[in-house]
Amino acid sequence: MLVEVDKHGMINHARVRHARSPQIERGKRTGAITGIVVHQTDADTSASSLNSYKQPKANGAHFLIDKDGTIYQTAAIYQRTNHVGPLQARCLVIPKCTLSDFPEKVGATAMHRIEMRRAPGDRYPSNMEAIGIEMVGRARLPEGFNPTLKQRKMPLERLRGDAGVFPTPTAAQNQALSWLVHVLQSSMQLATSEVFRHPDVSRKNSTEAQGANWTLPIPTP
Repeated sequence: MLVEVDKHGMINHARVRHARSPQIERGKRTGAITGIVVHQTDADTSASSLNSYKQPKANGAHFLIDKDGTIYQTAAIYQRTNHVGPLQARCLVIPKCTLSDFPEKVGATAMHRIEMRRAPGDRYPSNMEAIGIEMVGRARLPEGFNPTLKQRKMPLERLRGDAGVFPTPTAAQNQALSWLVHVLQSSMQLATSEVFRHPDVSRKNSTEAQGANWTLPIPTP
């Protein structure tokens, strides 16, 4: 299914509400769009995320999907936004490399720099190549959570970020996600293999977007 994308990279379709926030845009892409990264907002409502995107130098993704399935486009597709973070090594998963190919005790920043020297098809999509999709959902500490000694010294928000569990997206969110991913793949000619959950691509909470499903059947208009 193809959708109309204007010269700025805004989708013109009844299912997509324009809520563009130039504050999260970081300039035009210098390379081709190669993939999609699916996130969760770590916020309870779409309003809180939309409001945060209006703050100076805010970070955010290109789309936001509310719990009821409403899709907001919050940045132009042809603009880069900061939503991915330091890249994991895709070659370790394919696999085309081993940890012995990296410096000993390589950190997140060093691994990211090494990955960015690879061709886009040989690594995960970075901020420059990826379209970001956020789904409303906030991580919470599990019931009966027993923190370690180290965790007890953490501020509550950091502890929640590290050990919290993200909720499963609603059925409406996953239906909207499937539709959006499908039209982006068709309209931008993206490979079906190039859609990733945020923690697969970067160093994030492993439960983020764990229940995201972008492969549901798309109803015929």
